[in-house]
Amino acid sequence: MDATNPLATTAPPLAASRVRPGRRIADRVLILASTLATLLGIVVLGSILLMLIVEGVKGFTPALFTAPTPGPGSEGGGIANAILGSLVMTFIGIVIATPIGLMAGTFLAEYGRTSKIADVIRFLNDVLLSAPSILIGLFVYTLMVRPMGTYSGWAGAVALAIIATPVIVRTTEDMLRLVPGPMREAGAALGAPRSLVIRAITWRAASAGVVTGIILALARIAGETAPLLFTALNNNSWFNANLLGGVPNLPVMIYQFALSPYPNWQSLAWAGALLITVTILALSVVARLVIKDQRAR
Repeated sequence: MDATNPLATTAPPLAASRVRPGRRIADRVLILASTLATLLGIVVLGSILLMLIVEGVKGFTPALFTAPTPGPGSEGGGIANAILGSLVMTFIGIVIATPIGLMAGTFLAEYGRTSKIADVIRFLNDVLLSAPSILIGLFVYTLMVRPMGTYSGWAGAVALAIIATPVIVRTTEDMLRLVPGPMREAGAALGAPRSLVIRAITWRAASAGVVTGIILALARIAGETAPLLFTALNNNSWFNANLLGGVPNLPVMIYQFALSPYPNWQSLAWAGALLITVTILALSVVARLVIKDQRAR
């Protein structure tokens, strides 16, 4: 008790000391359950990755990247044609998706804001973002494959572009909204039109985040199988840049070879799966490094 203040009383005990034992037990149980769930997820993912490495490394030979896929029951061969076909369709898909996603995200962040049409676009974008990729494959199949009468690489590229677009739209909008308002106001104060402010200031300030979104979209479509089953299908011949027919690609090749009874095909499927996994992990690491570099600046 304070001797200088006769009205002073003993300080009340801390709130922590009045916590009921039941709450402490519940808190510890929750922490334990969260820890176990995290460890379980790490163990499962680690086991999958370990099995993928062990089985996939067996098929990593120089011929894997130089030879086309072998015929049924044949020995040797590689997946060079499937790699090339996947690269071409993925590149075309991201080239189609990037300007659409960039323009749509810019409209939502800079012009639409709280307008009704912007709300509708955001809703549709969220639907596309969470839609199963197989539905997008069926949509493109109805739109392109059936009228053309054949599977094609163009249909596969369009399906991949539809999957990548909502990722770029969401990332672009979020990154542009993070640009401080005074930067826009400074450009407007100099008499620059709004379009010039967006191009010269807003896009430049958010460029690292937008690039990260494009990389994440690329990683998103790199391993898609379902939409390609209904659009590009597959072709075991050497890729000849003809996108008006079935195009060899890694995801469908892995699916078909993994279900086959031929050990050589199964080995190539493991190697292809490991290659796609490493590629996606590398793209994710690059995206994180871009974000880290932006924060450091």
